[in-house]
Amino acid sequence: MSAWLDDIKWNEDGLVPVIAQDAEDGRVLMLAWMNREALQLTARDGYAVYWSRSRRKLWHKGEESGHQQQIREIRLDCDNDVIILQVEQKGGIACHTGRRSCFFRRLEDGQWRTVEPVLKDPTEMYGKN
Repeated sequence: MSAWLDDIKWNEDGLVPVIAQDAEDGRVLMLAWMNREALQLTARDGYAVYWSRSRRKLWHKGEESGHQQQIREIRLDCDNDVIILQVEQKGGIACHTGRRSCFFRRLEDGQWRTVEPVLKDPTEMYGKN
């Protein structure tokens, strides 16, 4: 039934890195981690579920912000140790900083420069912590 999960080379913590990519334009939106349960739920329900290493629990992408990732395609790399999700990013924001992508800094002249705008104030998405 879920024998396909056995094909994945899980790391010593039982996790696999996952790249979320915009299905329309190919932009890399974020990198996260999944355990078996997260990947199984993602494949079953059609929405991204990750494993939060800091909170040590399942994280349904968009559960607080509303910015879910609807799955278009799930792929496994040639070494069976990285997953790529092609997603439709609901609301156009993948990053908890309110940006489209988590990769919003670029190395320029030996310094990291922010090159992507904040599309929505994070306090509007998550409240004040």
